[in-house]
Amino acid sequence: MRTVPSIIHLDMDAFFAAVEQASKPSLRGKPVVVGGLGGRGVVATASYEARRFGVHSAMPMAQARRLCPNAAFLSGRFAAYRQNSDIVMALLRERSPLVEPLSLDEAFVDLEAGPYGPALAEVDPETGAQLVLAVAEDLRADILERTGLTASVGAAGSKLMAKIASEQAKPDGLVLVEIGSERAMLSPMPVRALPGIGPATEQTLRRAGLTTVADLADAGEAELVHLLGRAHGTGIHLMAVGHDERAVVPDRDAKSVSVEDTFEVDLADRDRILHEIDQLTARCVKRLRAAGRSGRTVVLKVRRFDFSTLTRSETLRAPTDDEGVIAETARRLALQVDTTGGVRLLGVGVSQLADYTQEDLFAQAAHTAEVEVEVAAAGEAEADVEAGVASAEVGGADAADTAPAVPPALRRWLPGQDVHHAEHGPGWVQGSGVGRVTVRFETPYDPPGRVRTFAVDDPDLEPSDPLPLRRA
Repeated sequence: MRTVPSIIHLDMDAFFAAVEQASKPSLRGKPVVVGGLGGRGVVATASYEARRFGVHSAMPMAQARRLCPNAAFLSGRFAAYRQNSDIVMALLRERSPLVEPLSLDEAFVDLEAGPYGPALAEVDPETGAQLVLAVAEDLRADILERTGLTASVGAAGSKLMAKIASEQAKPDGLVLVEIGSERAMLSPMPVRALPGIGPATEQTLRRAGLTTVADLADAGEAELVHLLGRAHGTGIHLMAVGHDERAVVPDRDAKSVSVEDTFEVDLADRDRILHEIDQLTARCVKRLRAAGRSGRTVVLKVRRFDFSTLTRSETLRAPTDDEGVIAETARRLALQVDTTGGVRLLGVGVSQLADYTQEDLFAQAAHTAEVEVEVAAAGEAEADVEAGVASAEVGGADAADTAPAVPPALRRWLPGQDVHHAEHGPGWVQGSGVGRVTVRFETPYDPPGRVRTFAVDDPDLEPSDPLPLRRA
């Protein structure tokens, strides 16, 4: 066990919403909700101003609109979130090479492995705790200076307690758990405070009269194993007594790559379902190749009209990132599922990941040869289409991943989207409809800007990349 609380857990505060507020001066101090804006969309993140109205993550967007109708509802900008996440993670790695990212806005850091390690090893526990506090405060100040965003930090002798401490520190705070005080801190907490205890496990424990972490510790390992099984019961008991020896593991290897979509209207047509599977496969393969990986098991996820969720999988002879192979497999899996009542969600994933293999290269070469034959057979028909495709434009850098090329007049402007106008400069989309798009022209560095409305096909208005939250 550590003698100094040298593991920290950093969690950015309402990260997606905070990035939107920092990017858009007119939204600062106002409720902001980020997520899927369709009828079946869910909330990804809500600003603290929106949380006061009861809005929270994973809530249906329709419910969030009822609770907080005056909020700004934005579709989200992954490029902006990644941009600022990279800054935060770089600051963490200045403190230690052992950084374990959990998501874009959350990570564990082991300070003993970094430049502060020798000092922490030489001082007494009390002095060591003060040094950890100073390092954590400097980290939070650097993040604020570089991004304008706030972070909450927990420091403790284990990942379990550091995570719990950061939850208590929210928002924009710092909590340190001294070595030896873990049991006292955990005891009054509800059982759901421990990771691995969800609603079902909570009900099982409640029926046995166990409602607090102290109850779990007092029940003993044998009782918890009887209630929850060997592995789960033993793990829960160790956490209940504050024991956690998990190491901080840098750059955790992804176990799978997947994408999924929820549809506004249930899909009942088999051809449409197979078309959507092809589109999902293309997006999945793009992520797979960006990570430099290939996979051996193709997984199809189907949520039907009655909310029942089915998964089907097939393991291939060798790992691949070939889109044709994965699409064909996913389509074959779809034929194993009864979709006559309608489908509300589809997902395609690849697991059992591996680095690129020779089999991948041969599969890609064969696929390329097949395509060349098909193109040659197409002859002049392709030339006739080519001129029309060449003149089509797609709004947004990533739009080609999700939709076929369309004329500019059909471009879809999403709330929150970054844009640039030839005359008025950078701004963001407030909303669009009936052939018009409303844009607020402002940057992160200026006061709230003016609002103007344009035709959706205005040639002077283009999608743009997000601006940094701080001037270079």
